[in-house]
Amino acid sequence: MTIRSVIIDDENNNIDNARALLREYCPEVEVVATAMNAADGIAVIRDHRPDLVFLDIQMPGQNGFEVLKAFSKIDFEIIFVTAYDQYGIQAIKFSALDYLLKPINIEELKKAVEKAANALHSRRASQNIAHLMEYIRMGRKDIPTIALPTQQEILYVRIDEIIRCEASNNYTNFVLEDGRTVLVCKTLKEFDELLKPYGFLRPHQSHLVNASGVRSYLREDGGLLLMKDRTKVPVARQKRESIKDALGRI
Repeated sequence: MTIRSVIIDDENNNIDNARALLREYCPEVEVVATAMNAADGIAVIRDHRPDLVFLDIQMPGQNGFEVLKAFSKIDFEIIFVTAYDQYGIQAIKFSALDYLLKPINIEELKKAVEKAANALHSRRASQNIAHLMEYIRMGRKDIPTIALPTQQEILYVRIDEIIRCEASNNYTNFVLEDGRTVLVCKTLKEFDELLKPYGFLRPHQSHLVNASGVRSYLREDGGLLLMKDRTKVPVARQKRESIKDALGRI
């Protein structure tokens, strides 16, 4: 299967490097056009109707997100390519989309292209992009929902619906207020980084909890958190004081 792609980046050497890497390591990807700013990027997408767009976030004038705003319907896959940008990366992660940091890592590139190829079959991109655009419209302060990719679907839930998360090898099990459990194809570490700014605590290597879902701190068995769903979450010895301090500030 040939994947028709467009590269949008404000630096020629980045475009040339990405094209060379794709030619050598992802031969199924055909670069049909390139652009060096948002306006030209919008034009080449409309003209060539690619399957996949490699999109730089930080460009002079309009950024990569402005490119997306120009389309009422996103019918192509996107791989963001960016230098480190905390806001941009957080927005992308909350929307379960792929990104590559510059300089591009070959293995990460191959994984991202493979994922895009799979998504072209299931056409999940429009939902993910809609979630991303909602985040961007809201600004940087609050995110009402998070995308949870499972093997069957991508589930969108409000952050305040999450009671706790538990590691399961390279997966994470989410427990929601309505009693549902959702097994997500990402590690607990990644969700720890995403949810920490929204009142989530890591009392144990295998557990992440919503502080608002903690009913009480139990001194039994060295320290346990009694949660809304009546489960007891262990608190690691080295985390006891910091967890108690954090709960005391709520």
